[in-house]
Amino acid sequence: MVRAIADMIVLGEILPGERLEETSLASRFEVSRTPVREALRQLCTMGLVEREPNRSAVVATVTEQYLSAMFEAMAELEAICARLSAERMTVDERRSLETMHRASMRLVHAGAEEDYAAYNAEFHTRLYRGAHNEHIYDLVTQTRVRLAPFRRAQFRIPGRLAKSYDEHDVIVTAVMRADAAGAGGAAYSHVSIVSDASAIFAADSKSYL
Repeated sequence: MVRAIADMIVLGEILPGERLEETSLASRFEVSRTPVREALRQLCTMGLVEREPNRSAVVATVTEQYLSAMFEAMAELEAICARLSAERMTVDERRSLETMHRASMRLVHAGAEEDYAAYNAEFHTRLYRGAHNEHIYDLVTQTRVRLAPFRRAQFRIPGRLAKSYDEHDVIVTAVMRADAAGAGGAAYSHVSIVSDASAIFAADSKSYL
């Protein structure tokens, strides 16, 4: 439910300032109000929803500046993870990353946006884990949660799956070669491109930007 509502907000199906009534959402998703409250709580944490005590939740207004700042932080964190992964990943971790990356080409050819989005999340998680630093892992995953709806939106842009694969390929190649600087630079560039792609989609959807 959290993902569904988040995507509706990012895609402009629910506009900034619009109320999110627990009763209507419970009816829409055919659940009780308890999971709706939890979903709204999580959406508040993600910055997509605002709620004052004893008042209805409303869709938050996410400014271009705020979104840009989050992506800037994400790019720096992912660059660190990729650099450390190139230095610290075990042989098995590197091979597993490469195998998964190569297999994702079938999703690109099939134009499977949802499946590729799921794969993409796993790809980046492996880079976070490959850094072998739990504190950095916590920081980067917390930031990713807030950006997840915007990162998923990019895959609706024609041709984005193939470009994402190519960007991943540069990262994987650097990790396999233990090229820390190359991996970090490629990861930073990748997230910066994702930021631009997500912003374009959001602008086209007339949601936030």
